[in-house]
Amino acid sequence: MEQMSLFDAMPGSGNMTVPLASRLRPQKFEDFIGQEHLLGPGKMLRHLIEKDQISSMIFWGPPGVGKTTLAGIIAERTKADFINFSAVTSGIREIKVNQIISNPAGVMNQAEAGRKMGKRTVLFVDEIHRFNKAQQDAFLPYVEKGSILLIGATTENPSFEVNAALLSRCRVFVLKALKEAELLRLLQNALLNPAGFAGQRLEISGEPLRAIAIFADGDARMALNTLEMVVLNGEITTDGCIRIADEGLAQCLDKKSLLYDKAGEEHYNLISALHKSMRNSDPDAAIYWMCRMLEGGENPLYIARRLIRFASEDIGIADSNALTVAVAAYQACHFLGMPECDVHLTHAVTYLAMAPKSNAMYRACENCKEDIRNRTAEPVPLILRNAPTKLMEDLHYGKGYRYAHDTEEKLTDMECMPDSMRGVRYYYPTEQGDEAEVGKKLQEILIWKQTHRKFED
Repeated sequence: MEQMSLFDAMPGSGNMTVPLASRLRPQKFEDFIGQEHLLGPGKMLRHLIEKDQISSMIFWGPPGVGKTTLAGIIAERTKADFINFSAVTSGIREIKVNQIISNPAGVMNQAEAGRKMGKRTVLFVDEIHRFNKAQQDAFLPYVEKGSILLIGATTENPSFEVNAALLSRCRVFVLKALKEAELLRLLQNALLNPAGFAGQRLEISGEPLRAIAIFADGDARMALNTLEMVVLNGEITTDGCIRIADEGLAQCLDKKSLLYDKAGEEHYNLISALHKSMRNSDPDAAIYWMCRMLEGGENPLYIARRLIRFASEDIGIADSNALTVAVAAYQACHFLGMPECDVHLTHAVTYLAMAPKSNAMYRACENCKEDIRNRTAEPVPLILRNAPTKLMEDLHYGKGYRYAHDTEEKLTDMECMPDSMRGVRYYYPTEQGDEAEVGKKLQEILIWKQTHRKFED
């Protein structure tokens, strides 16, 4: 574990063996690109830093947007010691309180000793969401005492991944993916910076830079690493110039590694986007979100299972064939797998998006479950019980039951609800698709039963 300024360990600009993204890491606000909503003139985070009023905080954002760099700049600007602590490489032993007490060189003891001498310590915890609750709890007493200013960085929603006690003591700042124009500025700076490619003769136009910016998809680190790869694979001319040819550029941009964590928030964001696009009868958006998931490595069977759910939750009897299509798509995915099954998912997604919509099944189910939770568990009416034994017959199980198939209408006016729930309804058909006809039929049945009960009374 090191205590240092983030920039003390930075390689010199002449060390070209270090990745470009590390060589060009900004050391002051003026060089930092992006996050204008936090760092622009008059914005909250900038104001707090300039007034030296920072407190513990969490930086939440996708990879490559400057979380680590920003923490280092804050430490440098506020003249604090900077401790870089990674949840990936550090274990519970380094932060357990009992071991910290017995280990004077421990992270927190270092910070506490510094505080007593009037020195502040910024403890930067990268990937803080990878720590479990017990590990996160170990930071609490030191945050409360002011021994450390904790800056946690996470790509996951801190509401779910950072325990509530620690989260309540931190401000959360959301960092955004860089815009295309910001990435272009970053790439152009790399060409002009002495730590970048200022000393090399390059033939590269704006179009390749724009292609790299689009490919990076908001990730500054990916943009710089891609530029470096493109330059290293450039064609060297007879006069020593490096020319960026279309073929070399295409090879470096051949496959985009999409931001997609199948166990994380983006997983749920994308499936939510797919579901809501189908619900809104937008097949193009639905296909887009589905393909985003597949390209990110999602299991096609997961998507197919969600389509089956959608077929009943959002379509139901308005088009019962939707369920058949969704189940068939699941079977196709099971038989074929990727990449062949993508067209079957596209088929199902398009059908579901264009089908008439009804949430009557969903509402009926949810309302019924709510009643079950809030009412006493009513006994099954005797008329509906089977009587396989003489004792049950003597107790009037099944007495008065009428077999619907024995009637001309295939229907009786027998009450099937418990007495306390007579007249309660859950299913209210909509006017969408086939459900309109189902609604008419249900209304006829209700009127027939009501009429015959009055007649019998």
